[in-house]
Amino acid sequence: MSRIGKKPIPVADSVTVTVSGQNVTVKGPHGELSWSAPQGISVSHDTEAKQVVVSRSGDDGQSRAFHGLSRALIGNMLSGVVTPFEKRLEVHGVGYQATLNNSTLSLNVGYSHSVDLPVPYGVECALQSPTLIIVRSSDKQAAGQFAANIRASRPPEPYKGKGVRYQGEYVRRKAGKAFGSK
Repeated sequence: MSRIGKKPIPVADSVTVTVSGQNVTVKGPHGELSWSAPQGISVSHDTEAKQVVVSRSGDDGQSRAFHGLSRALIGNMLSGVVTPFEKRLEVHGVGYQATLNNSTLSLNVGYSHSVDLPVPYGVECALQSPTLIIVRSSDKQAAGQFAANIRASRPPEPYKGKGVRYQGEYVRRKAGKAFGSK
């Protein structure tokens, strides 16, 4: 039995859960998310106990794998509509900066052109400073994917540490070439 999958998921008072067949819809103060459970996984909502229970029909490998995954995804949906997920990115380098125009994030990260990334629907992007980008969304996957796309525009390099990195990420530095001869 999956240790994660068998745990019931508590539902907050401000969240509404609707289960119809394989579809699960979650509404909360910060948005609405929906997800379709895979075959062999059943989701039930107990309104009196204020919890969601995920169970599986068979004991084959795929059902066991999807059991814990389904529980984790529904748990992320329930927590995301209450408090959105947040990723913070830092831009390091001389002249490297970010600007936000309407729904497009423009990064000046050492190329001859600026890198323009459209902010996806359901994702909120904010700049605390020109070198600190905050990505928020009630969908954990959407927030993480957009933050990864921002980081991929110029990953941190190991010699000078220039590039876009997650806040608190450690970049292992290399020594570079030794100058001079014997």
